[in-house]
Amino acid sequence: MNRASEPTRIDIDLGERSYPIYVGAQLLERSAELLGSVATRDLLIVTNTTIEPLYALRLKSAFERADRRVSLLALPDGEQYKTLETTSKIFDTLVAGRFNRDATLVALGGGVIGDIVGFAAASYQRGIDFIQVPTTLLAQVDSSVGGKTGVNHPGGKNLIGAFHQPRAVIADIETLATLPPREYRAGLAEVVKYGFICDLSFLDWIESNAAPLRERDASSLVHAIRRSCEIKAEVVAQDEREHGLRAILNFGHTFGHAIETAAGYGEWLHGEAVAAGMALALDMSRRLGAITQGDADRSLRLMQKLELPIAPPRLGARRALELMGMDKKVLKGQLRLVLLKRLGEATVTAVYPRDVFEQTLAEHFG
Repeated sequence: MNRASEPTRIDIDLGERSYPIYVGAQLLERSAELLGSVATRDLLIVTNTTIEPLYALRLKSAFERADRRVSLLALPDGEQYKTLETTSKIFDTLVAGRFNRDATLVALGGGVIGDIVGFAAASYQRGIDFIQVPTTLLAQVDSSVGGKTGVNHPGGKNLIGAFHQPRAVIADIETLATLPPREYRAGLAEVVKYGFICDLSFLDWIESNAAPLRERDASSLVHAIRRSCEIKAEVVAQDEREHGLRAILNFGHTFGHAIETAAGYGEWLHGEAVAAGMALALDMSRRLGAITQGDADRSLRLMQKLELPIAPPRLGARRALELMGMDKKVLKGQLRLVLLKRLGEATVTAVYPRDVFEQTLAEHFG
């Protein structure tokens, strides 16, 4: 992977909860410098058993050189461990180490670690600071930004959680070099999502740069991560707690969460399920006349070029509907869907022809 220059900084504008996102290379070693505004001395780095031997000691040493007192906890790796039981291990470590409200948690890992650690930070002593250090593409472009935290329940994904903004996000693109190909490709689903929902010119850029993105070219990655974070920052600044606009960021997710839950957490990676879910959302948008067949075909071709799955498992339309009924976007008994008004612009709606929705489920889920 090529080396990048000085890190790019994007700011999330949330008043007193505002924070910076840094994107670039060799940022783990510079983490203490970048986080100079974080005044707490006691830090607990929480990672997983896969990431620990790769990056944990580098990050720990960087903080210790800045005279921070640092502890380390490694959790099991995998979506199946995104549970209250796993979160309790963080609480046990904090209590045993006599960490107080002036401590800071550091989430070193992918979206699962980020969500668990953020939820623990929101809950411990009614809220302490945390920092996101995402090591997967999906986490760098999506889950580490915006303050959504939580864990899964057997009945649905992310049903237990809280909004809790990090103090900073440090996205070191060099951590992507060790990411398995399947996980890396899954992260590209969240990148292309931003083009579908918000920025047609970004979608054009992704089409033109699909090959270097697949090959993890550093300059292409920095641009893709930066633009993705810029879009999410703009949306979150307008709707931090997802009362309206922010829900567009869930394009493909309502269908995708049904896939993840039905298959068993970890069988389908989150980004893979989102990709297949976006294929359903694109098809339903086409059926409603919001996008053309050409738009839908173009979008599917791009996802295939990025080696993303576009066909969900045949779990059955009835089962899919049952699982979608547990989605957090259900309000007053109405399932809200994120669909396209046109390519490059999304909308959230509970008003759609039921027969079109059922036809889409039957066509794709069987």
